[in-house]
Amino acid sequence: MSDPVVSALYAWLKEHQADLLQDYQALLRIPSIEDDAEQNAPFGKANRAALDLMLRLSQESGMTTKDLEGYAGWAEFGKGDKMVMTLGHVDVVPVGPGWKHEPFGAEVDEGYVYARGAVDDKGPTMASFYAMKAIQAVVPEIGARMRSVFGCNEESGFKCVERYMETEEAPTYGVAPDSGWPCIHGEKGIANFVIDRELIQGDLELLEVDGGQRPNIVIDSCRARARVSAAARAEVEEKVAAAWDRNLTAEWQGDVLNIQAIGKAAHGAFPMGGDNAATRALRFLKEIAPVSVQEQYVELMEVGHIGGDGLGIAGSDKESGSLTANLGIVRTVEGRLRMTVNVRYPVTWKGDDLRATCKAHLEKLAPGFSIFSFSDSKPLYFPLEHPLVKTICDVYRQETGDTKEPGTMGGGTYARAVPNTVSIGTGWAGDGEAHETDERCAVESLYKMSRIYAHLFYRLAQL
Repeated sequence: MSDPVVSALYAWLKEHQADLLQDYQALLRIPSIEDDAEQNAPFGKANRAALDLMLRLSQESGMTTKDLEGYAGWAEFGKGDKMVMTLGHVDVVPVGPGWKHEPFGAEVDEGYVYARGAVDDKGPTMASFYAMKAIQAVVPEIGARMRSVFGCNEESGFKCVERYMETEEAPTYGVAPDSGWPCIHGEKGIANFVIDRELIQGDLELLEVDGGQRPNIVIDSCRARARVSAAARAEVEEKVAAAWDRNLTAEWQGDVLNIQAIGKAAHGAFPMGGDNAATRALRFLKEIAPVSVQEQYVELMEVGHIGGDGLGIAGSDKESGSLTANLGIVRTVEGRLRMTVNVRYPVTWKGDDLRATCKAHLEKLAPGFSIFSFSDSKPLYFPLEHPLVKTICDVYRQETGDTKEPGTMGGGTYARAVPNTVSIGTGWAGDGEAHETDERCAVESLYKMSRIYAHLFYRLAQL
């Protein structure tokens, strides 16, 4: 690297690699899944502990810090009107079954660190924090304010960044290290549809369906119960015997059929990357349903179609591609069925239009379907010629030699909630996928991220 400042940043980071890894593991060992609110800890004790760790490390580095009542916190150094910001989050999604490594053990195995949050987002958050520390040490008179923001509620509501924007300053240039390389210049809109209908009656009476943890996770386990009428028993028994699904069991308990389905978790933005256990259970119910109620079960199963067909909202645009839909939670509530579908819709669409389209479609189905609730996070889109996007791409190409273009995605990051901000990459081939079992990040990827982030933040401060 010809720039002596960037070379000095590399040298500082190499000298402090052991510290970076140690602090990364300490953060990973905090089980910061959202929990019951407590005083100054709106998302639970563990989230508070993760935020406290980042604020303590910042104070030890001599940065100015601010705690936003446990919703988020920030650390800053430098002076000037311009402000360069990185926004990471310390909360993680629930763990789920099937881990081979301790989910909060931060074990290093053959060069990879295994833990929930290894990639999403504790690795990038700590790497970007160390990138800021490097700039603080190497360029103390940077000529801009350099701020790291630590959020505590990215995975389940964005209340942290909403709280930040109530009283704190937006950046001149901001990045959220929580997506793909070189950056994501368009994020699809994210809408949560909660679809409600009465439980199906008749010859196959639906008693209960229960599965899912969060709207943005593909359901990995689901159970269902249905009562079969005496008149339909022989027909249903014959269909149960003919049905086949290695990941599903069905057992009789009197006239009630107990169903248990197993799937594979994945990020809700990529439902095709997982295997939805609730879809398995609903498909099985459709297959065994007597003719008298089969159409109702067909409609119920189709609500979870990953392209949105079952909600009547399928479609695409040329800027960001096709809409995706993830059936993330299914619950029986007071004799009714509630199905939460997490929808990622194209960047040129509007959420209000999407809701109206879905409502019109549901009205054509069997009586009882309705939208119980709806929430919407609008799309994000930056032109490729924007200076923030161009600088990110230039730095990434210098660092890696990779000439890939910025992309768009269905995932949602802090960038959509903070002005002048886009999301940037977090790992490479071999590093684990977000929200999946045995999430992992290579130690070398952690170090590489810190170098790229340091170079990028320094360049943004020069704009």
